[in-house]
Amino acid sequence: MWFNPIVAAILRSPLHSWISGSVMLVNYTGRKSGKCYTLPVNYLRDSDNLITLSSRERVWWRNLLDGGQVNLRLQGRVAAALPQVLRTDGEVASALAQVARLAPQYARFLKIRLDSSGQPDPGDLMRAAADRVVILWRLL
Repeated sequence: MWFNPIVAAILRSPLHSWISGSVMLVNYTGRKSGKCYTLPVNYLRDSDNLITLSSRERVWWRNLLDGGQVNLRLQGRVAAALPQVLRTDGEVASALAQVARLAPQYARFLKIRLDSSGQPDPGDLMRAAADRVVILWRLL
């Protein structure tokens, strides 16, 4: 996307605090090309781990399938992490349920209805899971 270099520049600057509470940079190596790529992605924190959602039609996350270590620029610092890509509908739906509980604004964005106790609708979870992958980042 045209604005990725701008976001990346902000995240590398002293101004990172404007957006680094929810956006980080992922540095990874292309599986086929061997090139190094840097991509800004949204994240949520769940205790010691991070969660990122991506559309299945995007291809960047496929470079993480081998589970090798990547570097993140997270809140102004570089951190090593191990990614785990969740792709099956059941895994993704389960992760999306956690995301909906952590951040109801994501549920609204994904059109996942929450009941009066904050529990996500199972049908909405499965529909949303069909179009998404979830990347879990374990910080090292």
